[in-house]
Amino acid sequence: MAAAVPARANANATDRAQVAQMAATARDLAALDAAVVACRACPRLVAWREEVAATRRAAFRDETYWGRPVPGFGPADARVGILGLAPAAHGGNRTGRIFTGDRSGDVLFAALYRAGLANQPTSLSRTDGLTLFHTRIFAAVRCAPPANKPTPVERDTCAPWLHRELALLRPTLRVVVALGQFAWDAFWPAVAAVYGVRPQAPRPAFGHGARIEVPDAPVLLGCYHVSQQNTFTGRLTPAMLDAVLTTARDLAGIE
Repeated sequence: MAAAVPARANANATDRAQVAQMAATARDLAALDAAVVACRACPRLVAWREEVAATRRAAFRDETYWGRPVPGFGPADARVGILGLAPAAHGGNRTGRIFTGDRSGDVLFAALYRAGLANQPTSLSRTDGLTLFHTRIFAAVRCAPPANKPTPVERDTCAPWLHRELALLRPTLRVVVALGQFAWDAFWPAVAAVYGVRPQAPRPAFGHGARIEVPDAPVLLGCYHVSQQNTFTGRLTPAMLDAVLTTARDLAGIE
């Protein structure tokens, strides 16, 4: 599906309690996306995303940055979920679509295209015609954080958005691919909140290619994050990413 600007929410969440309340009452993904985009619950993240949008990187000085939280992207009946950390300051925070307009997205969407889960191998803007098949991408934290490092409080404040997204996807979602340790850790509270399943103790360790089957919940697959640090050093290769996405596609029953 192509990304559209979410409808304007009737109110802005300005603290953790309001995030929880607005997430819980979002009747569908369109309403959830609108509430996410309007969120102002984390002062540090609000200040950072807006500062980046105002100052802009030199290469993008003629563009108008999104400068708001970034909602999920993909169909409402997705069978595969891709869970990331947070939008990039000059990627999703600039374009308004997750993993769009940065090197990490270049790697991810090329792999989704090779796996038959996207109609094109590039993701440049919300209006570029990109469509995902059976797949939705979302982040544990919806605002770009300084140094790409959300605080624990910010992570927990943002969690209800993720939990509600998973709840709305529950009828069809079969697999979640966690991109990196942060996303892996964010999945376990979501399992408890959405599926009522108590995580194993100790929690299974993150690793590339790790596969955890949780009763009555999506299968969790681990994948190194598609960051430049991982892809430029060869820690994550295209073949490694392809293997994880092929496994996800097969487990989800996508032909």
